[in-house]
Amino acid sequence: MPDSPSSPAIPTIGLSTASVYPESTAHGFGWAASLGYDAVEVMVGIDSLSQQVDAVRKLSDHHQIPICAVHSPCLLFTQRVWGTDPWGKLERSAEMAHEVGADVVVVHPPFRWQKDYAAGFVEGIASLEARTGIAFAVENMYPWRASTRRGMEMYLPGWDPSEQDYANTTIDLSHAAIARSDVIEMADRMGESLRHVHLTDGTGSAKDEHLVPGRGVMGAQAFLEHLAGQDFAGHVVLEINTRRAATRAERETDLRESLEFAREHLGVPSR
Repeated sequence: MPDSPSSPAIPTIGLSTASVYPESTAHGFGWAASLGYDAVEVMVGIDSLSQQVDAVRKLSDHHQIPICAVHSPCLLFTQRVWGTDPWGKLERSAEMAHEVGADVVVVHPPFRWQKDYAAGFVEGIASLEARTGIAFAVENMYPWRASTRRGMEMYLPGWDPSEQDYANTTIDLSHAAIARSDVIEMADRMGESLRHVHLTDGTGSAKDEHLVPGRGVMGAQAFLEHLAGQDFAGHVVLEINTRRAATRAERETDLRESLEFAREHLGVPSR
């Protein structure tokens, strides 16, 4: 009997809990479940609930929605969350991922002033993946600039993970907008290491805008169609900024529009 044709790759469409800030991590799970997202990415941040494994697991169980990824607390304003040792933060992120059933930890490259951390970062990430079985998907960042002038390199070994030998990587479209990077070309350079996407948008300004996809200049539609054509089967997580939403209805519109945009251009049906 001939082999049956293999099923097409289907990416997971998730919602980052950062997308509902200043609402809480708990609200993030509620929004994801009510709107029909496939999963949640937990941004470990200053919301104390996001730092508690048991609380996060109970939210997942209560809303009957899985957790696809944990975002390690590596932002400037989370420098003291889970201590100040960057490797300790990654260890705890892996522990949380194991406990809640996530298979990816999203991590930024080190800041320039974290010289000891940066010196062995590429090798250290590979070692963590081998020991924990968790994919540490290193995210693209950007040169820091205050105007249209050339920016300063603030990340080591560099802001573009496609230039390093990482087994797993993340593309964020808002960060790419600041760096003025072509995300399709970046995805092609990453190849099979591209495991995770932060779907959002930007206008190319120096601000990290995290717009609803389609409201910027990054060609989010073409990017998703490119991923679909490559049979991408990783995570596509909406990480947008809804802080300016004046009402709950406005926030819901942004979150729903983002999900519908992703499903349409990836060709993924509602769950």
